[in-house]
Amino acid sequence: MAAATKRSWKLQEFVAHGSNVNCLALGHKSGRVMVTGGEDKKVNMWAVGKPNCIMSLSGHTSAIEAVRFGNSEEMVAAGSMSGALKIWDLEAAKIVRTLTGHKANLRSLDFHPYGDFVASGSLDTNIKLWDIKRKGCIFTYKGHTNCVNCLRFSPDGRWIASAGEDGSVKLWDLTAGKLLTELNDHTGPVNSLEFHPNEFLLASGSSDRTAKYWDLETFQCVSTTDGECGGIRSISFHPDGLCLYAATQDVLKVYGWEPARCYDTVATGWGKVVDIATAQSQLIGALYSQTNVSTYVVDLQKVQPMGGVPAEPSPEPPTVQAAPAAPPAQRLSASGRKSFQTDRPQTQSTKQQNPYKEEPQEPAGQGDDPEDDAQSVADIKDPNDYREIFQPRHGLSHSPTTTAQPFPAPPDDGIPEKDIPPPPVIVKHNTRQQPVHVPPQRAAQSSPSQQTQSRQQQQPAQPAQFAPPPVSQQPHSQPPAPHSATSVPASTVIPSQREQPVGLAVEDFLPKRGVPVVNEGQSYPSNMSEAEAISTIMKGHDAMVAVMSSRTKNLSIVRALWTGGNMKTALDSAVNMNDQAVIVDLLNVLIFKPALWNLDVCLGMLPHLKDLINSKYESYVHCGCSALKLVLKNFGPVIKETVNAPPSIGVDITREERLRRCRGCFKYLMDVRDIVDGKQNVEGKLGSTFRELKLLIQSVE
Repeated sequence: MAAATKRSWKLQEFVAHGSNVNCLALGHKSGRVMVTGGEDKKVNMWAVGKPNCIMSLSGHTSAIEAVRFGNSEEMVAAGSMSGALKIWDLEAAKIVRTLTGHKANLRSLDFHPYGDFVASGSLDTNIKLWDIKRKGCIFTYKGHTNCVNCLRFSPDGRWIASAGEDGSVKLWDLTAGKLLTELNDHTGPVNSLEFHPNEFLLASGSSDRTAKYWDLETFQCVSTTDGECGGIRSISFHPDGLCLYAATQDVLKVYGWEPARCYDTVATGWGKVVDIATAQSQLIGALYSQTNVSTYVVDLQKVQPMGGVPAEPSPEPPTVQAAPAAPPAQRLSASGRKSFQTDRPQTQSTKQQNPYKEEPQEPAGQGDDPEDDAQSVADIKDPNDYREIFQPRHGLSHSPTTTAQPFPAPPDDGIPEKDIPPPPVIVKHNTRQQPVHVPPQRAAQSSPSQQTQSRQQQQPAQPAQFAPPPVSQQPHSQPPAPHSATSVPASTVIPSQREQPVGLAVEDFLPKRGVPVVNEGQSYPSNMSEAEAISTIMKGHDAMVAVMSSRTKNLSIVRALWTGGNMKTALDSAVNMNDQAVIVDLLNVLIFKPALWNLDVCLGMLPHLKDLINSKYESYVHCGCSALKLVLKNFGPVIKETVNAPPSIGVDITREERLRRCRGCFKYLMDVRDIVDGKQNVEGKLGSTFRELKLLIQSVE
């Protein structure tokens, strides 16, 4: 009898860049290739299941913020913090085009179904449609009021759907060059969009914890999910359109619509997943944390509606049925909803005519820089994998779908994976050696002598194929810094560093072995018993309880004033308590509800944002930056216009009060500017946030 296997497991974790990773994307045709972009200004290509970089693309002059594969995985697009967009031909291993025009970070990309066009969304709130062959921007679509988080072309290539940080979903008609409709039912930022593969249906996933389905004939919301999960980070339809996979933090949800229902919930442990894609009978999830990239696998044959045992009775899963014959102009899906016509339109001449509305072209030299292209280099790190994946022998497929087999699932034996410390194996990556753990099931099924023999047999080079590499099966493990093979003991367990606050280590709060513990002037031996250790820890418990009780009391006072209808008094009371923790809690509520802000609130909170940005606690810094960004975006233009306006004639009390508040806000913003300027070189997401704040402050000056 075959042993039961897991529904989801961690496939691999590896160091992807020399500095922090900013973005990644999976190839959605095969699900077996991945592209990453980092602070090191490089774009790296990977095969899922292998720890070695296949190819590294360089040439950008700033950090990479967005990446995307073409529909056939022959090309890849990468957008940078400077707003530049580079498109690469992976088969030829060379740059195709460099396109410039955005005024801020690129955040979203998508290729047209026919491959000749690419769309880009930016922090400057604009969407641009680019013609790859003609080297220029065809049209700029304006309408979002905040960053464009996601872009998707419709299967027939006639529409673009865009999702914004402002919570809106917009549909753009490419032929007419105008907004078709706007869908505003979400109450939080929309992170992901997907068109149904067969029907006139659009799905959107949002931070408000819901996924919504939109009928593209009536532009009405068909159904919405229950919102019981966390914020939805990525969505993907089943290849046949049977269900929707929604990836949230640590959980995969499988949804249906008409009626709305949840088929299954899978605890994956993949953290803040970034992208998901289906490959054969498996779903691949990918995420990044600092310099590392991790991939996870979900066996869809063990997940409803394709397989497995449902947790509770649910309607029968949908089946694929042939739709009744209909004219091409009125093609219907199995559900009776209209379908997209995905056949490429025929052209009448060898030179394809652009069917989309165009705007006046930019002057020569502003859209494409030949010198910039000359500096763009493709460095092939693994020739064998490169030839197998991007240069197949017959030229029929540019993805490894024809030879790739599903990744084998580890046995579900009920033993916690953390209790099986596997021996590390050294994997070489870019001349750096990284300890990577052998799967627990292999360690459990072999003796020490067999493990030694197997490692000796693995030393000769093996032909490139999609067998899973030795990876760690621990859900939250982190690859350590590079070490030599002799310096890593066989029983080393790598502690988790994911989501660890900056400047804090858990070990600092635990008794050190071999070092006497000193608490309240008394010294305790390091080899103390469990009861003694608990007693030592409990001595600090009362102080912590007193701190938390005081914080709860202060928040109760603020809440009582707030619910009494006097928000200004509640804010003043929180400020007078002189407790940053209370201010942070209050700001988190205000950030979530931008409509509560006005110039009075800005004037009261700005002095404290300066202290939060300088705080040693990362969560405080993030809160301060988010609040400052909200003030600059919503009130920056008003402050600038009021401060620079000429004096009015006569007495206008309202205008004088507004001018007083705006001048106060402007003064505090200039004070914060010096701090923001000094933090431009901070690495990671904080550095990107500070650079974004600098641009916003410059718009107010």
